[in-house]
Amino acid sequence: MRAALKSSLVALLALGLAACASTPPDTYEISPPPLGEPRDGPSRRQLLIPEPTAVETIDSKRIIIKPSPNSIQFLGESQWSDRLPRLVQLRLLQAFENTAAIGAVGVPGQGLAIDYQLLMEIRRFEVDVTGAATAEVQISVKVLNDRNGSVIRTRIFNAQAPVVGTGNPAFVAALDAAFERISAEIVAWTAQVV
Repeated sequence: MRAALKSSLVALLALGLAACASTPPDTYEISPPPLGEPRDGPSRRQLLIPEPTAVETIDSKRIIIKPSPNSIQFLGESQWSDRLPRLVQLRLLQAFENTAAIGAVGVPGQGLAIDYQLLMEIRRFEVDVTGAATAEVQISVKVLNDRNGSVIRTRIFNAQAPVVGTGNPAFVAALDAAFERISAEIVAWTAQVV
């Protein structure tokens, strides 16, 4: 009995040391949006940005690569710093705040008296390598009137950016560039709608 317990402890210790010795994956973030020029006559409306929805492969820390139209892989030894929908939510919040286009913008739990919600679904956030490597980000956006529950406008935003260079940082930089473009479009469009 003591021998079995001792060998179990030795095995657990070996596993623990092996886990400590393994190299953690490189961790990447979506860049914070640049500080923009404040807009003239910003809306006084208050906007809530819930966390976007996404399929399970997108709703994770894994970075998606598309080697063919119907298959996916994940960028080796790399990950996002948080689940992708959470990163998108917080970076869009910053994008709105940096332009001051809306009176107040927040996420659930911040206690704003909400006029509108920005409901989003991340449909694509990947690097397509079937031809020339290209990052593609696609987000469906609905503006919901929080007072009566009606959707007042819907639009699908799509942005692409070529991968320049090689290696994992080049793939992430292309995704970052595509997201920066799409977030600027979402902010400008939403400011017109509300």
